[in-house]
Amino acid sequence: MNAGGQMSGMGEMWRHKRVLAASLIGTAVEFYDFYIYATAASLIFPSLFFPASSPSAQLMASYGSLALAFLARPLGAAVFGHYGDRIGRKATLVTSLMLMGGCTLLIGFLPTYAMIGYWAPLILCLLRFGQGFGLGGEWGGAALLAVENAPPGWRARFGMFPQLGAPVGFIAANGLFLLLGAFLSDADFFEWGWRLPFLGSSILVILGLWVRLKLTETPEFAAAQRETPPPAVPLATLLSSHLGAAIAGTFACAACFAVYYIATAFALGFGTTALKIDREIFLAIQLGAILFMAVSIVLAGWWSDRTSPTTALAWGCAGTVIMGIVFGPLLASAGLLPIFIALSLALFVMGFIYGPLGAYLPALFPIQLRYTGASFAFNLGGILGGALAPIVATWLIGMQGVGLVGLYMSAAALISLGGLWFTSRYP
Repeated sequence: MNAGGQMSGMGEMWRHKRVLAASLIGTAVEFYDFYIYATAASLIFPSLFFPASSPSAQLMASYGSLALAFLARPLGAAVFGHYGDRIGRKATLVTSLMLMGGCTLLIGFLPTYAMIGYWAPLILCLLRFGQGFGLGGEWGGAALLAVENAPPGWRARFGMFPQLGAPVGFIAANGLFLLLGAFLSDADFFEWGWRLPFLGSSILVILGLWVRLKLTETPEFAAAQRETPPPAVPLATLLSSHLGAAIAGTFACAACFAVYYIATAFALGFGTTALKIDREIFLAIQLGAILFMAVSIVLAGWWSDRTSPTTALAWGCAGTVIMGIVFGPLLASAGLLPIFIALSLALFVMGFIYGPLGAYLPALFPIQLRYTGASFAFNLGGILGGALAPIVATWLIGMQGVGLVGLYMSAAALISLGGLWFTSRYP
């Protein structure tokens, strides 16, 4: 190879590395922001922001604020998808990251109910809504950034990098809460220590912006823009011409959200309240279990390129049905080892129903509708599978005990299998 070819190859390699770093960092910030809120909603916010007659009522109200962002995400998907399909992926991703990070930072400064009364939960819910609105445009853009820059035969492996942001963000959030628990007393943690993870998100946002501002537009989108003008209203075109794919893609996403939020937010709240397990011990258990998810995301990306994303997702959903049957009894045992096994199994199968989505969802839609279509399906799937998961799980415990919680995940996996069956004609 001559010098010019070598320089070109090196330039392409560095461009791919920059793209993968940008897609990974963005979703890592997303899941960091989302999970520090989920952790705070399970451990801290009930008593600080939601006055009620009982701890369980406080927890349900706090979980309600957690669900609020899921309702905002489809709105964010429609708005950011509109501009992402019309003006480009890069500018839209920068804006979504700034909105998401800004709302998270402001939560860190928010006065509590004891300071300003009912204004505290109201402002918290508004910031949570803004956080979800920004998140609505984040995942779809990050997935497209990766897969639309992928070499032939590498789309799923490139598409797994945004998915790896989930365990990276979880580890950062969980690890920070563990450090705070180790160095702060409970009184200091509840008084001011809980604010530090929210304030610390600004560092990740600045890093993400620095990487993303160096990007160029994806080659596939740039080529499509030269050939055909984008739809005037991408969402309207999506609903009129690709509604079936959007609905099926929504169903296909339901299982990953149900598994993730039951194995993380719900399990943490249940373990530290009902089972009386020390907070730091339970966080450490979850920190170990999330590594299984990281491994399975990588395996699922490789497998998807060897077969198809639909095949990997289908096997992941089938595994989730079986996992859901044993999850509840393992969690109810209250033993640390059975709980670790339950969470590890759940998050391992989660990797197979989450990892291939970065390649699966964009393939359902034409290039100039991909941002809107992938974002809309992903975030509606969040409402279907994740928004109500901690609330329904808490209600199921009150009605029948923790054994039914795992069956909720099994039911979500069956719904996702139905969506995959409908879209089986797609890659």
